[in-house]
Amino acid sequence: MKKIIAMMMALMLVLTGIAVFTACDGGEENKGSTETTTAAATTEPAENEAPKVLKMATNAYFQPYEFYKDGKIVGIDAEIAAAIAEKLGMTLEIVDMEFDSIITAVNEGSVDFGMAGMTVTEDRLKEVDFSTSYANGKQVIIVKEDSPITTADDLFAEGAAYKVGVQLGTTGDIYATGDFGAENVTTYSNGNEAVLALLGGSVDCVIIDNEPAKALVAANAGLKVLDTAYANEDYAICIKKGNTELLDAINNAIKELTADGTIDAIIAKYIK
Repeated sequence: MKKIIAMMMALMLVLTGIAVFTACDGGEENKGSTETTTAAATTEPAENEAPKVLKMATNAYFQPYEFYKDGKIVGIDAEIAAAIAEKLGMTLEIVDMEFDSIITAVNEGSVDFGMAGMTVTEDRLKEVDFSTSYANGKQVIIVKEDSPITTADDLFAEGAAYKVGVQLGTTGDIYATGDFGAENVTTYSNGNEAVLALLGGSVDCVIIDNEPAKALVAANAGLKVLDTAYANEDYAICIKKGNTELLDAINNAIKELTADGTIDAIIAKYIK
């Protein structure tokens, strides 16, 4: 009887061992299955993740490069920037601000880059890096139709002390202040205000980029743009100094958009 009981106990131990082994083995399989599912769930949001936002600072009173239409900022710079963002797999967000605040915003990191018909100058290069040029422009002079100022040379004539209106922080501001002295230059927050000052007699002329100048003259009777240019320049995008990754990406995008004719087509859309 004792032998039978002993044999039964031994058999029970064997069966228990098999059951324990099977349970452990099944647990390992379930564990592996759980890890795979978790990994798959982790990668799914990455695949469906919304494109990153590329923030652009501008001053939207510089037609046809940037201006408001139906409550939205449009223009040459806005469209080129959108094309660049698309090349980088990102979506564009445009932030409107005073022109002379753009470089500060770029350096503080509240925006990724500045694009506002901005010219490369030695002083600006001390603060930010610039992309390759994407468009050319020139500074011109707006005067009243009966103005004694008939060419750019008249501003430099001996004894001349004309009052010049400019948009604060622009190359027109920089050049005019250097040429005629700060005492003869009045700054305004945008070209519109400068032209109103000209119409009101506060200044004798306004120095501003050619395309915005044409739009301002078309909108205000009694004004004209002089035939002779005040200065010629190239437009580029400003980026925080040292941000070579973004600079290289933007330069590559500009190169591709120039090669395939996209940039020329955008400019031709606004400048006939």
